[in-house]
Amino acid sequence: MSKAQPWHKQLHWRIIIGLILGLVYGVVAANMGWGKFTETWISPFGKIFMNLLKLIAVPLVLTSLVTGVASLSDTKKLSRMGGKTIGLYVGTTAIAVTIGLLIVNIMNPGKGIPDDLRKQLESAYASDVEARVEVADEVKQRSPIQPLVDMVPDNFFNSASSNRSMLQMVFVSLLLGIALIKIKPNKSKPVLAVFEGLMDTVIELVNMIMLLAPIGVFALLADTITGLAKDDPSQVMELLSGLGMYCITVVLGLFIHACIVYPTLFRVFTPMKLKRFFVGIAPAQLMAFSTSSSGATLPVTMDCAEKRLGVSDEVSSFVLPLGATINMDGTALYQAVAAVFIAQVVGIELTIANQLTIVLTAVLASIGTAAVPGAGIIMLVIILEAVGVPSAGIALILGVDRILDMLRTVCNVTGDATVATVIASSEGQLGESKEA
Repeated sequence: MSKAQPWHKQLHWRIIIGLILGLVYGVVAANMGWGKFTETWISPFGKIFMNLLKLIAVPLVLTSLVTGVASLSDTKKLSRMGGKTIGLYVGTTAIAVTIGLLIVNIMNPGKGIPDDLRKQLESAYASDVEARVEVADEVKQRSPIQPLVDMVPDNFFNSASSNRSMLQMVFVSLLLGIALIKIKPNKSKPVLAVFEGLMDTVIELVNMIMLLAPIGVFALLADTITGLAKDDPSQVMELLSGLGMYCITVVLGLFIHACIVYPTLFRVFTPMKLKRFFVGIAPAQLMAFSTSSSGATLPVTMDCAEKRLGVSDEVSSFVLPLGATINMDGTALYQAVAAVFIAQVVGIELTIANQLTIVLTAVLASIGTAAVPGAGIIMLVIILEAVGVPSAGIALILGVDRILDMLRTVCNVTGDATVATVIASSEGQLGESKEA
């Protein structure tokens, strides 16, 4: 093992230690009534860590996509790789939604919710529901092709100033990369060299920021637990016991997708052993679990794909930033389960046509869902409205949404890495790990 490798070997263990300590502290803090102390003195470190990750998200997407596209040397190669990438992302998302619908229809988690618990949840989260419905109403009133309009920015700097405009940054980056392919090499090389230098700088920033990962993960998990408990651990247990079957249904669907669909893709399209993949992507999965954000996890996902899985820089720079923006398998699966669950609780029978509408809407919604914590719940409101289920029903699931958000983000990131590995293998750009 080379001297430069121990840092990456130890990263996932450091994150695991941070997770365990954050979990232990969160439980103790909830029992001891330390919620205010945690909010004042512990949570800010988690927010600082998240802000640092978000800080480099836009520069990383811009530089990696521009260099990745420009390195493809011709538009035919870009078209081939882009077609395969988008096809796999959309295909796996459709499969995820289908799995979610099958599981929720078999387990019927909404049939066992008592009326008193339903009324209690609706009352407790009424204000949260109202805020999310207002946002969803604004989205719903727009033109069906408004997402295409939103994808094209009128001001580059406005787009670069917000992580919620990541799809616009992807569009701009692709345009810049294609333009660099088309102009003469003597003109493109100096520009490309600037972007390559910027990308190397961003990667070094990632290494610096990851030094704070254990502390950030500890603070994020501690804040999550005390935020749910509100100095009363029994609240968490009541939520989990009342919504336990719903949580189990979502988790089972995510497990099936991550442990059956993705491994099947590996066996069919790559020579890589599953153990190598899951060990290699573990740091990114742990980071995804802690941050609940595919965008914030992107730097770690790229690092794992290139150094631990052997995915080429060319493929990683193109496929992974695109995936962090449009590939939301876990989110789409959760939305399908949640929509049917809420319908079951309120006594609305969904027809086959309704459930096909859920498939289509969830796939399309996942493409436009921001890669930030909690964004999926906004798109869920739109899905509920599309099939005639009262959007106020999201109050039933808001209490456990944060926990499930962490798990579905793990699925999203695993899907990104899976597609990147498959694409690299199909392009002959899947090598050995750069670590011993």
